[in-house]
Amino acid sequence: MPMPDAPAAPAAQPPAHRTHAAAPPGAGRTSQPAHRRRDRRLPLLFIGLAVLLAGAVALFLTWGVDGHWDFALPRRLEQLAALVVVGAAIAVSTVVFQTLTQNRILTPSIMGFDALYVLVTTALVFVLGSATAEAIDPLAMFAVNTALMMGGATLLYRWVLGDGTRGLYTLILVGVVAGTFFSSLSSFMFRVMDPNEFDTLMDQLFASFNAIDTTLLGMATALLGAGIVAAYALAPRLDVLTLGRERAIALGLEYQRTVTALLIIVAGLVAVSTALVGPITFLGLLVANLAYQLTRTHRHLVTLTAAALIAMVALVLGQAILQHVLHFGGTLGSLINLVGGVYLIALLIKEARA
Repeated sequence: MPMPDAPAAPAAQPPAHRTHAAAPPGAGRTSQPAHRRRDRRLPLLFIGLAVLLAGAVALFLTWGVDGHWDFALPRRLEQLAALVVVGAAIAVSTVVFQTLTQNRILTPSIMGFDALYVLVTTALVFVLGSATAEAIDPLAMFAVNTALMMGGATLLYRWVLGDGTRGLYTLILVGVVAGTFFSSLSSFMFRVMDPNEFDTLMDQLFASFNAIDTTLLGMATALLGAGIVAAYALAPRLDVLTLGRERAIALGLEYQRTVTALLIIVAGLVAVSTALVGPITFLGLLVANLAYQLTRTHRHLVTLTAAALIAMVALVLGQAILQHVLHFGGTLGSLINLVGGVYLIALLIKEARA
């Protein structure tokens, strides 16, 4: 006989408290965006750099004083002021120049500023003699060097960039040619110069913070401070220039005027710092690339500040090592050029592999 139909199983109803599919483990914990982690890391980075700079300053001011504070401290404070101002100027000028050229290996020295400084100093000793050249008023010498470098740079920028038909790379090429020409003239005078005057000249051609005129330091600090403030004021435009020429123009940036103004600021910073202490070739390259690696951001307010702090630490520690470890058995410029040259080779190898 037929079996009665079994009652139909009731349809499975989802529990009232489970209206959605089960979430995978860890889904409730959203990962932090990379920029938030970077923003948290940057304050720690600047605190670390500030602590390192404070330690370097304390070491520089107190190392080997042995109780003669009334003699050592004023002199070291003058040296410290020059180290800080020149380091900030070189760092800021290099970061700005590398942003303009879209190249992290070039430095403002490629424009021939260092070669022009060497040529002017060499020509004075060659024509007037070392005794007469050393008797020239330091303020007049500073003014002549600064005016020649600034004037030459301004004329070069207006000639190359004035009509807008030639680009920034043409300007760099002209600077390389001019630097080579200046170096050739200096080398010619080196060869025909009296050996005694050549020895005297070599002491003037290396960066030195050991004997800085207070009057020059005050004037140079004012000029370099104005240039650094101007570069910081244009930092938002530098952020736009990072995108490239076409995109910057599309975003409404006055490219030609902005680039010319920034190049003049770079020329002023390099000219004043070089006229004050002499050329330091690799410092800007070293500190700028370290700042890029540590900050990893496109914001120039951050990069400029980090590069300036690193440059100050490098110069202050380098001068302390030169005085108390090497006992002036060299120059600060040669010490930094040694480290910077090794870093440049490592950077070139890294770029080639990339």
